[in-house]
Amino acid sequence: MSTIVTNTITGLSTAANITIGSTPVVSASANSLTIRGEGSAQTSVQQGLAKAWCHYEGDQTAAFKDSFNMAGITDLATGRHSVTYTNNMNNAFYAASACGSTQRRGHTDTDSHATTGVSFEYEAGNSTTFTDAAQNQHIIVGDLA
Repeated sequence: MSTIVTNTITGLSTAANITIGSTPVVSASANSLTIRGEGSAQTSVQQGLAKAWCHYEGDQTAAFKDSFNMAGITDLATGRHSVTYTNNMNNAFYAASACGSTQRRGHTDTDSHATTGVSFEYEAGNSTTFTDAAQNQHIIVGDLA
């Protein structure tokens, strides 16, 4: 097996493309990196990555069990928590998803989206009663500032 060590790879036709065989694998331009996805579609590496996520126990003292790009968590009330980001989002129009353990419905408080963080609410089963879930997970996708 051979090893290639280099600082720069330059394509023959365009310096921004990497091709293996006859298949273009990666294309790069200023602040953008795409990779060949399924079929002939190109997938943006930046747009396809989670920008923040966390897992925490919500029925005791709220604290992250594990997280990425999360600065802090606040227990607002029964079934309600807010998180703040280490690195802010570019705007308040990102996607935030939530899920909780054992028949808990998690969702974002849509009025709380801010570049610095977001609030989540958990309800028991199909009711509208807020309840603390033992295990909570959140994922944030969108553009970082």
